[in-house]
Amino acid sequence: MQDCIFCKIINGDFNTEFVLENEYAVVFKDINPKADTHLLVVPKKHVESLNELNDEALLGKLMMTVKAAAQKAGLKSYRTVINTGKEAGQEVFHLHIHILAGNIRL
Repeated sequence: MQDCIFCKIINGDFNTEFVLENEYAVVFKDINPKADTHLLVVPKKHVESLNELNDEALLGKLMMTVKAAAQKAGLKSYRTVINTGKEAGQEVFHLHIHILAGNIRL
């Protein structure tokens, strides 16, 4: 998607520092953090939201990426959030998983 901010980040358009990257996803810090630690796990494949995801294997890979990113960040406990749809708070329409830890300010 040419106008998708997350696709641009994945393509390197903004020189975003990745906390973790694998063949399925990238992980980076949220620019508007809602917690002491706020990371985003974003699949490299553009999928608008969880409602459009048809690949069970990709969902599993994303969840394993969450685990790996949390471990790399030294998190022993954390919250994961997937906002699906505008009414649920989704602002960027590219599936992503929030990892929140520490003082959470939702």
